[in-house]
Amino acid sequence: MEASLPLLRGTLDVMILKALSRGEVHGYAVSRWIRDTTGGVFDVQEGALYPALRRLERRGWVESRWTVTETGREARVYALTEAGSHQLQSEMGTWTMYVSAMTQVMGAASGEARS
Repeated sequence: MEASLPLLRGTLDVMILKALSRGEVHGYAVSRWIRDTTGGVFDVQEGALYPALRRLERRGWVESRWTVTETGREARVYALTEAGSHQLQSEMGTWTMYVSAMTQVMGAASGEARS
């Protein structure tokens, strides 16, 4: 397993939106999906996750509701809104360009410069 890395600014929101694009889930499932999908590189703790979910909810990108789980416990579940889906698509485009540019930078030979 890889060592856990700190999140870059703006990455948590897009990862949460992506996790919720798979369907309505509770917060722990969002955190687990991020950890499992990244091979443990990103391990989002409750202290970061729930404030981010509330922030996304205030922006109208996520909605939540209380439900009773199969074990009889109450849990808040979160879902992506239509606005959240549009935001996710926009963010994914931005991140694709960012990753592509960084890949080019990291792969450039030392001393190589473009005019």
